[in-house]
Amino acid sequence: MAENGEEKLLAAARHIAKTLGHNESMADDILQIFSNFDGRFSREKLAEGQEDGSAGVAVLDRALNSIDGQISRFVAADQPIWADPADSAAFLDTIDELVGIIREWSPMASEKPIGVCLTRADDMMQQAMFRIEEEFRSLMERGAESFGLNPQGDASAMNHRFDSDEEDDYDRDFQNGDEIQIPVAQPLTDYDLIIDALPSATINDLHEMAKRMVGAGFGKACSHVYSACRREFLEESMSRLGLQKLSIEEVHKMPWQELEDEIDRWIKAANVALRILFPSERRLCDRVFFGFSSAADLSFMEVCRGSTIQLLNFADAIAIGSRSPERLFKVLDVFEIMRDLMPEFESVFSDQFCLVLRNEAVTIWKRLGEAIRGIFMELENLIRRDPAKAAVPGGGLHPITRYVMNYLRAACRSRQTLEQVFEESNGVPSKDSTLLTVQMSWIMELLESNLEVKSKVYKDQALCSVFLMNNGRYIVQKVKDGDLGLLLGEDWIRKHNAKVRQYHMSYQRSSWNKMLGLLKVDNSAAGMNGLGKAMKDKLKQFNIQFDEICKTHSTWVVFDEQLREELKISLARLLLPAYGNFIGRFQNLGDIGKNADRYIKYGVEDIEARINELFKGTTTGRK
Repeated sequence: MAENGEEKLLAAARHIAKTLGHNESMADDILQIFSNFDGRFSREKLAEGQEDGSAGVAVLDRALNSIDGQISRFVAADQPIWADPADSAAFLDTIDELVGIIREWSPMASEKPIGVCLTRADDMMQQAMFRIEEEFRSLMERGAESFGLNPQGDASAMNHRFDSDEEDDYDRDFQNGDEIQIPVAQPLTDYDLIIDALPSATINDLHEMAKRMVGAGFGKACSHVYSACRREFLEESMSRLGLQKLSIEEVHKMPWQELEDEIDRWIKAANVALRILFPSERRLCDRVFFGFSSAADLSFMEVCRGSTIQLLNFADAIAIGSRSPERLFKVLDVFEIMRDLMPEFESVFSDQFCLVLRNEAVTIWKRLGEAIRGIFMELENLIRRDPAKAAVPGGGLHPITRYVMNYLRAACRSRQTLEQVFEESNGVPSKDSTLLTVQMSWIMELLESNLEVKSKVYKDQALCSVFLMNNGRYIVQKVKDGDLGLLLGEDWIRKHNAKVRQYHMSYQRSSWNKMLGLLKVDNSAAGMNGLGKAMKDKLKQFNIQFDEICKTHSTWVVFDEQLREELKISLARLLLPAYGNFIGRFQNLGDIGKNADRYIKYGVEDIEARINELFKGTTTGRK
């Protein structure tokens, strides 16, 4: 070994002299300097080497012959090398020795005999790398299997299992002895954990292999094998979470009820992927490729890219899909998940290779915000287009009122999210209002305008007022007791309560004020007989009109019990004193008054009882 070392040293000195010497004289001078520095570099020995350059080549050739035998033995082995720790250690030592020789002799590659030897060394290295690549793949697969399910269906890496519709089928197949080639991450309910996807000893062995492959210039091949194995594991895990591989077109063609279920599965898969699976894969990459950050980053990107694109494509399909108003709440769910997972996207995909995935996630998240704003625009169009056709019986609650108000109340349960969505719309809020408040106020204004148009369908002005009163009261009640009221504010509620009172007064004027006119006594009538006759006529007309109004108005609807009672009290206060005074005076008109009971159809109590029978029409659809 000492002799070989000296021969290598002499060969290196000769190569340096030859490389640095621009001519023969300069090369001689350099050799003289070496000779003066170390006795081993005598002119005679250096000259011998110059006369016979085969000495260094012989040393190199002998070393390569020794290594070639060892590599050939390992490459031809039928059993996995890493099944025996002694074999694996010897194989790695042989590779290290070959790497050292190539590195040591490469500066002299321009000398033809040495260049030929180095070419042979590269061939040997390639054979070793092919075998270590196979060992790397095999060890990853065996290591993953050892972390798979045991016969009882428990996971050695986790105490919980991902919820899945296929869970029972999977357990049954395994217990029946069916071959399970790809071990799958098991379900859990706690997102705050990292999975050890492979045993620690396996990870250490993989790291030693990766270190040799990267060092020998086979880093990309190592990364490819690694990512192929882990990608298959990850994609199968995503499938076990119930996530289908759907194109954007397939998502758009799905019936809405099926798509709602698919969104629920997507939400679960996105949470597990971004908070557990991807961070676990990131840690595994970092451990296997420790010291080689570029290889770790590339491998991680290749492992997670397919599953990430699958998640993002689904979210994108939701974002660019139908703007139908009923889809708002599921689109909000997807938006909120993307928003909440943004820190995970930023941290897990922080390297240069994952920049595209990170940017795409942000783009799709913003696109979901655009979709939400678009849905509100479609709601506006729905209100505008809702036709004023048949009148609602009895002036009751219109379906558009019930739909819009319940819709807005439900939407405002996600008030903070909607505030965020509309603040990002590039709109300009007013001094005292947020953009969401402006949006809600505008929808309310559209609804009220639409109801005004619909009220014109009623030919009876009183019934028109009842319709507006009913719908106005419903709107105020729905606004008052929820987040919608916090958005629109107390001033809005006061103004609309005042509108309801105006409708109340309009109803009273258009129907019952005429009745009051019949109860007024005309004192200009000539004499007692003339007054009596006039009062008899008025009382007769009152009875006829009162019967007609009560008959008609008893079929009308006032859905709100408090409003209904307020109306009855108001009518009683309006009508009963005037009616009581009228019949009292009529009864005191001499001879006519003695026969008053022949003309008085209703007592005061009877009038009150009839008033209490009003507004008992069908009150369907209040909720």
